[in-house]
Amino acid sequence: MTQPEWFSIQNIDMLDTPALVVYPDRVRENIRIVKTFVPDVTRLRPHMKTNKSSEVTAMLIREGIKKFKCATIAEAEMLAQAGAEDILLAYQPVGPKANRLAELVKKFPKTIFACLVDNLPTAQHISAIFEHGQLKLNVFIDLNVGMNRTGIRPADALALYKQLLSLPGIYAKGLHAYDGHLRDPDFEVRTKKCNDGFALVEQLREDILQQTGNTITVVAGGTPTFPIHAKRENVECSPGTYIYWDKGYQSTLLEQPFLFAALVVTRVISIPTEDTICIDLGHKSIASENSLNNRVTFLNAPELEPIGHSEEHMILRTGKTNPFKVGDVLYGVPYHVCPTVALHDRAAVAINNTVKEYWNTLARNRVITV
Repeated sequence: MTQPEWFSIQNIDMLDTPALVVYPDRVRENIRIVKTFVPDVTRLRPHMKTNKSSEVTAMLIREGIKKFKCATIAEAEMLAQAGAEDILLAYQPVGPKANRLAELVKKFPKTIFACLVDNLPTAQHISAIFEHGQLKLNVFIDLNVGMNRTGIRPADALALYKQLLSLPGIYAKGLHAYDGHLRDPDFEVRTKKCNDGFALVEQLREDILQQTGNTITVVAGGTPTFPIHAKRENVECSPGTYIYWDKGYQSTLLEQPFLFAALVVTRVISIPTEDTICIDLGHKSIASENSLNNRVTFLNAPELEPIGHSEEHMILRTGKTNPFKVGDVLYGVPYHVCPTVALHDRAAVAINNTVKEYWNTLARNRVITV
């Protein structure tokens, strides 16, 4: 008997589409692989923006991983509910978000929380809220190491660090350096750029030690650069996409052997012309920020070419022959899995080629309780 492909689902007739499907055996393998890059799990602080799942959090905790990074208050609450011991909100909480974070700290007193800051007024705002609530919050200075999205230049950060030391309600715990702009396919080129950027962080850490006597924590990198940062001493690494993997990173990060562990499953719903098909994989089901040819690749039909995309539909060119019929199932690898997951309120869980259960994508919500 021929073994089915790893991704095929035998009870596919009960799975409505479009659907996000997670393969937990492959998730476990990706956790095993990430630990080969960072054997000391105390230096792993995986980002949970990709999976947003209590079940995946539990899998990581069972593997000894206790520290996590996230981007939203909901993700932080999901992590705390799942039993995470140490959570860094890798975002600067501006406005009411700082109040929500304080409420979260009150609700989960056994969990260590932290957030990012990159300017004094915001730090003062957070300090006032936490002092008023008789709380203490760790803060990490968000450094701009070349991505130019958020953060303060390392050259200007020493003065900010010293100012933070005098603020009640917060404790200046460390530095955060996200270099997500470094995605060169050539690993040597990526390594050099990463090292050049991190040299400024190392200098800042040394200046802080020399001028204040404080030893601080550094959290650095994402999936593209975490293997580089893993070779440094006393740096926590924060990969995120590795947990499910996607076509974008598989095509670029050739040195990382992670497995596709989450797919979008879709059906042919119409055959509008002799050489095209229409599937039920619209903008609402697959991340669509990239060009049309960089949104999804189908494992069981890699030749299909997307030529049109709208809210509920995707049009695919089949070529001269069109072997498809209405109802056929396609298994797609997202080019960018993180925002794709956020489009699905639950994920079907496939074990031994059978959908066994569903996991709620809990932290896709903007608010859970806080």
